[in-house]
Amino acid sequence: MQAERIMSHTNFLDPSSSEDEGLLRRITRGDQMAFNHLYERYGQRLYAYALRLTENPALAEDILQECMLIVWRKAATYRGEGSVQAWLLGIVRHKCMQLFRQKPAESIESHDLDFADEDPSPEKALSQQDERSRVREALQRLSPEHREVLELVFYQGLNQKEIAQVCGCPLGTVKSRLSYARQQLRGILTRDGLDTKG
Repeated sequence: MQAERIMSHTNFLDPSSSEDEGLLRRITRGDQMAFNHLYERYGQRLYAYALRLTENPALAEDILQECMLIVWRKAATYRGEGSVQAWLLGIVRHKCMQLFRQKPAESIESHDLDFADEDPSPEKALSQQDERSRVREALQRLSPEHREVLELVFYQGLNQKEIAQVCGCPLGTVKSRLSYARQQLRGILTRDGLDTKG
């Protein structure tokens, strides 16, 4: 009874988390529909992360396929210590790092930031394009470790604990990298004349 109350409270706080864990349990039993549902939910996000790390669409697609094959074969290895999303991103990162060890990559490319605007004027669109380009260039000046934590926060929406899980490093290291990366990015953008206050 106590366990059910705790589980229902957990589900109330984050229903998608328990649903994702349920999908993994079903995948462990060979449920193809659960696998398809997990792919629909996370496939695009995993591909985007692999693309940022590899800078190569075909390679990112291969890594996504390998990741999903690992999920199909080893769903039971998920221990529930973090979110399913962080576990999946960790698999993608691990596959990319294996690839980089075999064949060194040039760098992690940051692709266009999404600036929401329904119908920008030509001047505003040009300004946003310039801003995206400057932010992309500034990100490239950060070390791969610092660029990675910013991308996991801003592109993947992970919290610090999940980033630690994905990167395989202590939470304190993530906090330090994130603080340093934000400070460095702000400084680069300020020196380049981009207003970082608004």
